[in-house]
Amino acid sequence: MGHFIGRWFTLTVAAGVMVWLLPGTVIIGSSNVLALLSFALFMALINASIKPIVHVLALPITILTLGLAALVINVIFMELASWLSLAIFHTGVYIEGFWWAVIGGFIMMVINGIVSAIIGD
Repeated sequence: MGHFIGRWFTLTVAAGVMVWLLPGTVIIGSSNVLALLSFALFMALINASIKPIVHVLALPITILTLGLAALVINVIFMELASWLSLAIFHTGVYIEGFWWAVIGGFIMMVINGIVSAIIGD
């Protein structure tokens, strides 16, 4: 459980940096912190449950497309986390399009790696 909380924290920080840097991502809701927490919660849940299975199933396509299928899967999961947080909690991060999600995913990957290295998760 502690690993999940650490992952949730790092994704929250990464989402905050993503929203701060990208004009194509918007926080929806009355509290910025709650919006980031809800978005990061669904990102952590998706990363822990669905994502590994989908990546294994899509491995042949990912190999054929030289990794582009993995990128598209990651973007779809970011959009799914955005939609879930907005639909369930009525607060979250709205991503305005595919390319904003691609850039946002890259930013979140870099920041997540940095924060994970700092806190030792």
